[in-house]
Amino acid sequence: MQRLTIKQMDFKGVYSPSTNRYDDADNLYTRCGKSGVMFPKVSLGFWHNFGGIDPYERSRAITHYAFDHGITHFDLANNYGPPYGTAEETLGRLMDDDFRPYRDELFISTKAGYDMWPGPYGNWGSRKYLMASIEQSLRRMHLDYVDLFYSHRFDPDTPLEETLQTLVDIVRQGKALYVGISRWPLHALKIADKYLREHDVPLLIFQDRLNLLDREPISNGTLNYCREHGIGFISFSPLAQGLLTDRYLDGIPKDSRMAKNKSLTHDKLTPELLAQLRELNKDAADRGETLAEMALAWILHQVGVTSVLVGASSVGQLEKNMKCVSAKPF
Repeated sequence: MQRLTIKQMDFKGVYSPSTNRYDDADNLYTRCGKSGVMFPKVSLGFWHNFGGIDPYERSRAITHYAFDHGITHFDLANNYGPPYGTAEETLGRLMDDDFRPYRDELFISTKAGYDMWPGPYGNWGSRKYLMASIEQSLRRMHLDYVDLFYSHRFDPDTPLEETLQTLVDIVRQGKALYVGISRWPLHALKIADKYLREHDVPLLIFQDRLNLLDREPISNGTLNYCREHGIGFISFSPLAQGLLTDRYLDGIPKDSRMAKNKSLTHDKLTPELLAQLRELNKDAADRGETLAEMALAWILHQVGVTSVLVGASSVGQLEKNMKCVSAKPF
């Protein structure tokens, strides 16, 4: 497939995606569980780098490159930004500027479950919150529906039936085509799977953190349950917020996420972890890969995994991450 550079992308005229974007379809896509949906093996996450504080033309360049190379799944949530809501607003602008003619080629997901607005109705898993959130998300994204709507986290206080029935109703109202859940414990996943099947809105996919440093979905049986019950699985934070790259092998760079001491704090980089990262980097070099390429490829080769969600702060970073699709098996 032809690889396009930023200089070849024309932002002044109407966006015209690469005609070769599906040439490698057999290698690029994986069936999601036992559904009719094919996911790209690498999906683009909007958690960081697409908010109101980020340059719009950079977001535009990254999404153009993604779509030009077969990435059809854009993953969002109501509170992605920062500020909250602005990643969805960026997607809305992208739809108006570039992607409206290609809406039916895109698979767009969003979520609700974490804090979004003040007061008792802007958080967790109540019907009140989820219904309000999907309406707000559709307005921000300038969409009539999303392809996939997630319950973003397990709510220990709201009855599961209330949350699950709301997901069913969101599909029946035409606001989403499919539903998913993220970060629910296994016992709740089993309840959700049964309830949704009985209400003719089967659970499409489960989203959880899975990477070389955090293998909990494997050890606790979640990935195996999804595989055995025809539910897709998508990994977020596949590079452990940058730890599974070469950025931290020699300490903490001044421009890194850890240097800002926010979502990735200084205390995470213990001597033991640094030694582990260096050993993994050696393993990657022995495979002829970077640490990031190996880390992403490892996830994709776990039986039952449908896709990995990658973030990108540049076209070059996304291009490097996509190499995992053709990496050799483990």
